[in-house]
Parts: sequence; structure tokens; C-alpha cells
Amino acid sequence: MFLYIDPGTGSMLFSILIGVVSTLVFLGRKLFLKLKFVLSGGKAEKIINTKIPYLVFSDHKRYWNVFKPICDEFEKRGIDLVYWTASPDDPVLSEQYKYIKAQFIGEGNKAFAHLNMMNAGLVLSTTPGLDVYQWKRSKNVDYYVHILHMVSDPLTYRMFGLDFYDAVLLSGPYQIEQIRYLENKRNKNQKDLQVVGCTYMDSMLEKLKNHPRKTSKSKTVLVAPSWGKSGILAKYGEKILDELVATGYKIIVRPHPQSFASEKEMIDNLMKKYPESDLFKWNRDNDNFDVLNESDLLITDFSGIIFDYAFVFGKPLIYADTEFDSGVYDAAWYDKTLWTFEKLPDIGTRLDEKEFPNIKQIIDGLSENKALEESREKIRKECWANIGNSAKLTVDYIIQKGLELKQSAIVKSKGA
Repeated sequence: MFLYIDPGTGSMLFSILIGVVSTLVFLGRKLFLKLKFVLSGGKAEKIINTKIPYLVFSDHKRYWNVFKPICDEFEKRGIDLVYWTASPDDPVLSEQYKYIKAQFIGEGNKAFAHLNMMNAGLVLSTTPGLDVYQWKRSKNVDYYVHILHMVSDPLTYRMFGLDFYDAVLLSGPYQIEQIRYLENKRNKNQKDLQVVGCTYMDSMLEKLKNHPRKTSKSKTVLVAPSWGKSGILAKYGEKILDELVATGYKIIVRPHPQSFASEKEMIDNLMKKYPESDLFKWNRDNDNFDVLNESDLLITDFSGIIFDYAFVFGKPLIYADTEFDSGVYDAAWYDKTLWTFEKLPDIGTRLDEKEFPNIKQIIDGLSENKALEESREKIRKECWANIGNSAKLTVDYIIQKGLELKQSAIVKSKGA
């Protein structure tokens, strides 16, 4: 006879188990360090140096475009950095760095087990939900820093996504107000907020200078939505794809990577109905640069890819009216209109469902105009600061904060 445990209960039991094990490990390490401190004659600096000073955690290889510029900056400075990834094929694992030590720590619960018992000074990650789901704050970590992987609203994370980080590195100044608003609403302590810019967009802009776009006689339309029930594919699916196929243009559909996990049945059905051909492609590239560079026009919803397309490539885009449901997001606590939805009319062209049958005429009629270019430039300054310097500013912050943490730990050890 077998005992069945449903996934939700299993996840909860795993979290409890990890909590107990983490506590025991923490107490054991604490006793060990105290003993080592005494035996070393009170040399606190030697004890503290057993911690990993700087550690990056990436839950998926798709965030390599965020972290690579940071790793390159650490490498250039000759400073050691430990990089943990939950993707066995993460590009970092094949890099030939001298100072970056990359390690695949497993997927799912195996990765969480590593995270919940890590021993580090400062941890940098793009992963929201720290101390909310299975990823718990380790008692052996001094400081958790989140770096945004988009220039759009930080409130579009799932609820409580950033609450338990110590610091957040932002791409633009407008994001400060949103996070402070949420902290006040929830009576949370203020996090350290630093506007550093956007590492992956800096790299994309630099890459574009050396990769001129290939010209083609026929238009190429890229469909790149967000995921969830408010996204284009979930809400409109066949309705919009049928009309796009009918245009005779080359159509490339690039679902959000999370769709392949959270909306697998829907994606599988669409991929079956719309098989690949000369004029229809499905794109799952880890790096979206080539597909953005190849296309003439973007159709999306509220996805952060809007800003990559408009600000790096400067191409026209259409955003579908999806009536964003904020219910499961931090945006549900926000009493104002999200920045993204305020700015969309000044970045691209809105598309209503009733206009789907006229989509070819809409695409053909799109043209750049001076007013749109000027509004984009103004909006870009709000969400993408320190263009070209984000990796340097990010590493400057990490190093400085790491030194502060180390000095504070030494002072505490001496006073213990």
C-alpha cells in the first residue's frame, strides 16, 4: 500500500524539511565557527573569509543575458565570483572564465536545498519570491540583492516577489516610487534601491552596432507575448494567428519561456495547429537578439519585450488590448495605473480584437513619425538609465556592499 501526497502538500513538507535541516546546519556551523574562532586566537578575518563573498544564482539559462555583462566585469577586475545555475545547459557553464566559478546545482528541490543552506556574503539574483515559496533565506547569507531583468514595472512580479530582498537594482528611476509605495502599503522596511540601468539592453545595443539587420523583400512579423491568462496566446490564440497567417507575411511566434511550463497544453495545441513552414516559425532561442533583429514589426501585449524592441531596435510595434488582470501580481496593491500601460500609447499602436480582420492593412499602414520617436526618447530616459554603464555600476555596488558586510561581520565577531 502506497501513501499518496499531492504536489501542494509535498511542496509544503519539503519546505518544512529544508527549514529543519537548515536550522540544524546553521547551528552546527555556528558552533564550529565559534570553536574555530577560539582556536585561531580570535582572528575573525580568517573565519569570515570562509564565506563565499559574492554569489550569483540564476534559476534559468534565459537570464544569462542579464548576468553575462556582470560576469565579464568581475572577470575584467580579477575578482572571484561564484555562479550557481539551475539549468544544466546554462551558457555560463561553457565560458572559459578564470575568476568566475560556475556550478550547476540541480533543478527543482535539489536546487532549493542548495539555496536554503548556502553560505555567502552577498547573493545576487533575478528570481522573485525569496522567502515566499520554496526558496528560503539562508541564515548563513548576509545580504540578498535582486536585479530586475526588465525595464517595465517591478509590480508585475507575482505577489510578494521582492518583499524579502535587502536591496533591488533598478533599471530606471520611475521604479523607485512603485516599490516604496508597496513597502508603505504593507508596512515593510525600506529596501536599498539603486538605479544602475539594464545590463542586457546595454549589451544588445552594443551588439546591434556590429550586426546590421538583414534586408528582405517580404515583411517579417514577430509575435512575442507575455505568459498567463492575460497574454495574447492565452486570450486570443487561433483568432489572431489565423489572421496573421492570412497576411502572407512571414510570421515568427516566440512564446514567453514560462508558457512552455505553465501553459504547456495550450502551446502544444497551437504548435500542432500551426506547424513550421517557410512562412511560419516557432522561436525558442535562449537569446532573443537575432529574432528581434530579423523582424520588421512586433505584436505583443504587456511583455517587457516592448521596450527592447522600441528602444534598442527602434522599430514599430503593435500591442493587443488584453485587459491585464492584476489579481495575482503585486500590481493588485497599487492604486495607480501601471507605468507600462501609461506609456504604451506613446510607444506603439493599439490593436483591438475587432480589428483582427484588418490586421494586414494595419501592418501595412504603420510608419514611423517624428512625434513617436520623440516620445520614445523621453520614455527611454525614465526606464533605462546609465546606458552603457550598467554592468560597471552593478559591480561597483556589489563590491562596495560586500566590503561593508565583511567589515561589519568582523566587528560583530570581535564583540561576540
